[in-house]
Amino acid sequence: MTARVVLLAGLAATAALAAGLFVGGGLEGRPGITDTPVYRTYGERMAGGDMPYRDFVVEYPPGALAPFVLPALVSSSAHGYDIAFKTLMVLALIAVTVLVVLSLVALRGSTSRIALSVGALLAGTVLLGSFALTRFDLYAAAVTLAAVCAILHRRRALGPALLGVAIATKLYPAVLLPLLVVRTWRSEGRAAALRGLALAVGTALAIYLPFAIVAPEGVARSIWRQLGRPLQIESLGSGVLLALHHAFGMPLAWASSSGSQNLTGTVAGVAATLTTLVGVAALLLVWVRFARGDATGDARFARYAAAAVVAFVAFGKVVSPQFLVWLLGVVVLVQGRRGITAMALLLAACALTRLWFPRTYWELVKQFDPTASWLVLVRDLVLVSLFAVLVVRVRAREPGPA
Repeated sequence: MTARVVLLAGLAATAALAAGLFVGGGLEGRPGITDTPVYRTYGERMAGGDMPYRDFVVEYPPGALAPFVLPALVSSSAHGYDIAFKTLMVLALIAVTVLVVLSLVALRGSTSRIALSVGALLAGTVLLGSFALTRFDLYAAAVTLAAVCAILHRRRALGPALLGVAIATKLYPAVLLPLLVVRTWRSEGRAAALRGLALAVGTALAIYLPFAIVAPEGVARSIWRQLGRPLQIESLGSGVLLALHHAFGMPLAWASSSGSQNLTGTVAGVAATLTTLVGVAALLLVWVRFARGDATGDARFARYAAAAVVAFVAFGKVVSPQFLVWLLGVVVLVQGRRGITAMALLLAACALTRLWFPRTYWELVKQFDPTASWLVLVRDLVLVSLFAVLVVRVRAREPGPA
């Protein structure tokens, strides 16, 4: 590792620490809505000897248990747990920032481009606000970005293994697996691709296996809870229905379930199905288009990895504000003018989210607040635009006469 890389990583880590202290120290406001009480319940029960999935219900994959139990081991009160958890998430933010630097080094990014990407990452985190430190998504983003970084640095075993860990932590990194297989197949052959696939899947299954043996029903319930979520009120489908409600008076109803607030009824079910189908089609488009082009280029892999994660979020049945943290870590790796446009759109999505969350979130849920409803739709359309920017083909201009 050169002196330039060490210096850039150190400066980035310092900036991330400052941003983390800013959002976590109460300087930019209280989080308003927090998930740490749920995490504390999980953590304290595990610290007390209870087995997840068997002795109590857990909705998250087993790889997510570590950031829940660690704060419980070093605290004895709710306040102490909150501080320990936020500290862990600030460390995760620092890790994400350093991994962005290392990934951009693999992509041969200039110093100015690395500074721009790090600045966009931290600006997006600050725009989202202090609630980002009350979810474990920064931890999931760090593990996912570690896998991407290892893949870009051609670590044949480490990259797939880390991707398996990421999939066992939060399901969304699974959308990167087809890209990894195609990339390895093209550059190293079929045998290497199959080894990478087996390593990634095997690592994820190895993390699941102890819990699946002890509590198969509990593990199956947690997987289904993630895959079978209803139409959450901030999703693209909900945004369209909310717009129809305010423009034409279409009746809507909501209910809390699966850990979120969701639109209910037949129309909401149809919208959930349609957006899921569109999301599947978007992911297939990303995978097929990547496979039909140069699958060995690092910059192209980074762009399509970002496009896959954006497709998963933009067209998902659930678009919680903390999901934007997943996007920040990968979108800032996209190169060229396309990357600058993508970063600008993502920062706009973060800013639009902040305009209603968490301040008027419950007005959106209980009263379908008009301003918040339109902001949800605009934010979701910005994410769709971000996906389009990442996948659209830009034809090179024909060279003019000498």
